[in-house]
Amino acid sequence: MTPSETVLASPLPGASDDAPPDYVRELEQAAHYLPLAQREQLHRAWAIGAAAHAGQTRKSGEPYITHPVAVAKVLADQGLDVETLVAAILHDTLEDTPLTPEAITTGFGATVTELVDGVTKLDKLQFRDRQEANAESFRKMLLAMSRDLRVILIKLADRLHNMRTLGAQSTEARRRIATETLEIYAPIAQRLGMNLIKAELQDLGFRALHPWRHAVLEKRIRTQPVMRRESMVQIEAQLAQKLAKEKLQHRLVSRVKSPWSIYSKMHAEHKSFTQVMDVFGFRIVVGTVADCYHALGVVHAAYKPLDARFRDFIAIPKANGYQSLHTVLFGPYGSPIEVQIRTEDMDLIAEKGIAAHWSYKHGGNTSGAQSRAQGWINNLVESQRATGSSLEFLENVKVDLFPDEVYLFTPKGDILALPRNATALDFAYAVHTDVGNHAVAARVDGKLVPLRNKLASGQRVEIITARSSAPKPQWLEFVVSGKARTSIRQQLKQLEHEDAVQLGHRMLDRALEAQATSLERVPAQRVDAFLHEHRYPRLEALLADIALGNRMPAQVAQALVREKAARQKTARVVEPIPRSEENILITGAERGVISFAQCCLPIPGDDIMGYHTTGKGIVVHRLDCPNLAEYRKSPDRWVAIGWDRKVTGDFPTAMRIELDNRPGALAQVAAAIAEAESNIDRLEYIERDTNISAIRFQIEVRDRKHLAEVMRRVRRLKVVLGVARI
Repeated sequence: MTPSETVLASPLPGASDDAPPDYVRELEQAAHYLPLAQREQLHRAWAIGAAAHAGQTRKSGEPYITHPVAVAKVLADQGLDVETLVAAILHDTLEDTPLTPEAITTGFGATVTELVDGVTKLDKLQFRDRQEANAESFRKMLLAMSRDLRVILIKLADRLHNMRTLGAQSTEARRRIATETLEIYAPIAQRLGMNLIKAELQDLGFRALHPWRHAVLEKRIRTQPVMRRESMVQIEAQLAQKLAKEKLQHRLVSRVKSPWSIYSKMHAEHKSFTQVMDVFGFRIVVGTVADCYHALGVVHAAYKPLDARFRDFIAIPKANGYQSLHTVLFGPYGSPIEVQIRTEDMDLIAEKGIAAHWSYKHGGNTSGAQSRAQGWINNLVESQRATGSSLEFLENVKVDLFPDEVYLFTPKGDILALPRNATALDFAYAVHTDVGNHAVAARVDGKLVPLRNKLASGQRVEIITARSSAPKPQWLEFVVSGKARTSIRQQLKQLEHEDAVQLGHRMLDRALEAQATSLERVPAQRVDAFLHEHRYPRLEALLADIALGNRMPAQVAQALVREKAARQKTARVVEPIPRSEENILITGAERGVISFAQCCLPIPGDDIMGYHTTGKGIVVHRLDCPNLAEYRKSPDRWVAIGWDRKVTGDFPTAMRIELDNRPGALAQVAAAIAEAESNIDRLEYIERDTNISAIRFQIEVRDRKHLAEVMRRVRRLKVVLGVARI
């Protein structure tokens, strides 16, 4: 009998007529909504889990099985189905016990096995460090979430119970787990609309990271002044009376701020505790959507609303499905009154999110909150497929978990939700990856704006595209959404690879010309043999490696034409390959494989030579560069290059300008450079005394002719004593 079969065949812990432990009875009470037969499945799952975890204890000393049962209770409090609760009880068995997936499938079905596998960590794999292991675990969990959203519900419940029992961990572990909770799991709970779990995760994380601050704030909240409590009651009574007169059936509750929400607001808005607490919060829950707007009119009649502080999340729901009316009123005691108005269904979704309307309650129909959550997960799955590493993907997910969002309209009237500070380019990538890749500008409310333009809620955005347009590295400096960042990086890598392949092809052709042949004339079998010998999957990979300096083209050329010499019994010395006189022409736009030396800053029109650098490709130097003598020691790495006729763009160069130390002199020089259609990148003083300053200007020019024009304009200034290119 295998260990798994032994576990499944194990009798219930304790005698059959013994009452189950208290923690199991608490789970059964929380799952009272399930039929008797399904509650018996929970009992059987506990028995199997307890047998599988037999002898294992938590750091607190309790039997390990108490943890997964507590996780199941958290989910039962949310009203989840029996498969989710069983998977929660068994969620650590695959990782920590002999129980196998086959055994779980036999006992509870394939769905439970998939849920358990989705939350299983990857501790058995070898990673460089814990951070990468956590990131890879998160990536795996996300893929499981895309198949079944209940995976993340189990994971959130698991994290919540771990946070509730964090005291047994070391100080370092508490800080690490709390930080991860605040950065990843609490925002995910918020993104899925699960505000009750989100709020508790945030507060527990805050208490673990800053126990003293948490204790001080908690005490201040408990000991609020009597006057404030009386004011709260007075406002509540007045609102209730006004609503009752309008015959609105309602539930009115005051909202109490948590230590974390107070701390966050104090920190973000630089406010004192008194300023943050000097706000009265109420929630009004009514029967229908029409009642929500009716109630809004009632509260606005009772107290004057503050301008620009009204938000309608019923007409335009948040991305997590949250719906409510938000308004801020000017209160009778000089303090703002924050009021939220929603229906009972909206309140349920606001508290429990996607768990509020799980499919077992609706005969398998997916609710709006679930649809939005599934859409978000699917976008993340698409993003992770295009991401190079788990750590990069995890950073993109953190970006996507910004709590504040802007809501924008497409030309067709569809609504898109984007992170705070999103730009027109983020909007373009949200519409479609191809739209983003070929975007050139945008129209916001009919006005033409650049792609870096930040957007505000309610704006109508139209993206202008051009097939010739392609992503630029500078785009990464202003996009904020994870999808945009991932798509741009992927496209830039693809463009760099294409440029590297083209340049590598030209370099290898030049080297083969010296051997009186070409790549097309080299037998395909010989090329395939070389690729196989050096483990290249395709010829393109070899050509890219040549361009990046990881393989010397002359050596590759020798290997490809040395067929006869290889069959000779005695080795002979290979003669040096004469260099081809024909230059490789460059435009300067070759991404990732051509760079320009900072020591001499070459520009179009200069006589240049390329130096082949491992991993960097070709570094371009001027022929009069002072470092040339050092690089001549490696002649095999020199590449004969020249400027193509179609050179476009701006190139950095530097000038030394000597000028009088008189007020406004520097401004005159800057104006002259601008009039010559050049930009100043940076400047620094080389020498300075009471009368004369020598300043190094690094500017951008198109070519030598443009540089000469800039220097002429600067030289005409009376304050300038001398100009020279550095």
